[in-house]
Amino acid sequence: MQRFDGKVAIVTGGARGIGAAIVARLVADGAKVLVADLSEPTSLPAGAEFARTDVTRASDSAALVADAMQRWGRLDFLVNNAGIGSVGETPDLAEEDWDRVFAVNTKAVYLCCKAAIPAIRRSGGGAIVNVASIAGLFADYATDAYNASKGAVINYTRTLALNGAADGIRVNALCPGLIETEMGAGAVADPIDREFWMERIPLGRTGRPEEMAGVATFLLSDDASYVTGAIIAADGGVTAHTGQPNVRQRQRLRALRQASLN
Repeated sequence: MQRFDGKVAIVTGGARGIGAAIVARLVADGAKVLVADLSEPTSLPAGAEFARTDVTRASDSAALVADAMQRWGRLDFLVNNAGIGSVGETPDLAEEDWDRVFAVNTKAVYLCCKAAIPAIRRSGGGAIVNVASIAGLFADYATDAYNASKGAVINYTRTLALNGAADGIRVNALCPGLIETEMGAGAVADPIDREFWMERIPLGRTGRPEEMAGVATFLLSDDASYVTGAIIAADGGVTAHTGQPNVRQRQRLRALRQASLN
């Protein structure tokens, strides 16, 4: 018996990247999955179905949950993965850009939870994973709206965990670091940028969507049955350090400089 046999999940932003990896892992472990996205995936694994959805619209989010209930008669899991990036400092950031980022990254989490929680409650409880970001834990330069939107998701996750505990609904947040997705690829496309990033990731590499799927499905599973309100960073160790310069690197640079002088 597989660990998610008989379980039903909704994954938003499930057509590609981290979302697609979560879908693949869920169906591999026996779940039925409704993939919500604006773009239809090029392929779907057996056990998954697609529903074209604009998660920023309340009517679409409600229809998404109704679709899952009509297909399979229950809903156990929700993964709020849909999200967009944004670059811009507040003085130069257009109001419509701020609103767009918050609509997708934050409001959509609320709308999907609002629609899904009653269905999960009727199904006897379950779990929700909100995909946030380490940018919601610690700010990055010049990504003001993105940082704020993901920070809001993190604290909203804690609130949902408190409210859902009595109904057996666990809610946790996954905070990826730099991952090999369309969004992440742009950050390391230039060799200089890649070197810059690799120096700041203790594990020395980017993460893979499949690794994020492993964390997400753990949080959904009974292996995490006593875990709720947790904010899990999966970032190769980026948030483990203070941001101070690498002492070993400074020592190597000093040694090289001294050698060049001798």
